[in-house]
Amino acid sequence: MPTRQPDYSTPLADGDQQARRDALYLALAQVPPGKVVTYGELAALAGLGRAARWVGRTLSQLPDGTALPWHRVVAAGGRLSLAADSPGGVEQRARLRVEGVLSHNGRVDIRRHGWRPLEHEA
Repeated sequence: MPTRQPDYSTPLADGDQQARRDALYLALAQVPPGKVVTYGELAALAGLGRAARWVGRTLSQLPDGTALPWHRVVAAGGRLSLAADSPGGVEQRARLRVEGVLSHNGRVDIRRHGWRPLEHEA
């Protein structure tokens, strides 16, 4: 029997929302320098199912100066979703460049820089 995905369009109690955010932040904090993860992969790693859009919205609301490595999250296929000329896009590209992650035509080589935590456990 297929597993049912959680419905993230339904409002949750404040405690449930905070628990989801905590799970997301914990998963994000584990992404190592020089690696990237997609919004969808991050949602799955956090145990949130198919909540890529929710992850994107939540990360867009992080406070300025956060220590979380938000810049290591990319869209599907390695696409950098923040506009290159926006302050966030400029900062993301600069932070990734410092970590050795280069982009070409607005994309990161996900095969080279994608984080696969299960492969690193062996």
